[in-house]
Amino acid sequence: MIDTDELAALVAADIPPGAYVNLGIGLPTRVADHFAAGSGVVLHTENGMLGMGPQAHGGDVDPDLVNAGKVPVTELPGAAYFHHADSFAMMRGGHLDCCVLGAYQVSAAGDLANWHTGRPDDIPAVGGAMDLAIGARETFVMMTLFAKDGTSKLVAACTYPLTGVRCVSRIYTDHAVFLLDRAGGVRVRDLFGITLDELRRRVPVRLDAGPA
Repeated sequence: MIDTDELAALVAADIPPGAYVNLGIGLPTRVADHFAAGSGVVLHTENGMLGMGPQAHGGDVDPDLVNAGKVPVTELPGAAYFHHADSFAMMRGGHLDCCVLGAYQVSAAGDLANWHTGRPDDIPAVGGAMDLAIGARETFVMMTLFAKDGTSKLVAACTYPLTGVRCVSRIYTDHAVFLLDRAGGVRVRDLFGITLDELRRRVPVRLDAGPA
């Protein structure tokens, strides 16, 4: 397995220089700490900030400066602040190159479920995920591959309520990185502490090997 920071660094390295990017709450927020100096990546957060920097610690914490997940963050030179409505207009208007979201499930065709498990006692938390999944030019998912009960979160078809349809192109997990072609094809790009045979036994979709 790969740890969260190693995985976040891998995601950051795959985002093109100069891209405009939104990082979802949970695991994706860690990606902000791993962009190379001079990458030019501009981070957007739906609560109204463009030019977000890494997570804030110690004396750098400003209680008024947080991301959408309420995590204290820093600002980079040139950072800008604006109303929620303007922030969502950026998301819905196709102005983001990429978003990185967490997920409960992702289907082989790239369908995303990340706002509700469908259980009556769970609190729905859609936030801006639907706007991001549809509005960003590319959607990456960063998640653990297996749920607490051992079942795969990469599935043939999502059983949870959908956030977006055929929107996910890559899945970064603690066991493997998957590339999706949105026609149902799933290719394993990287493996972390697990063999392809074992992965095929545990993940209920067809898995091809090697880069796309």
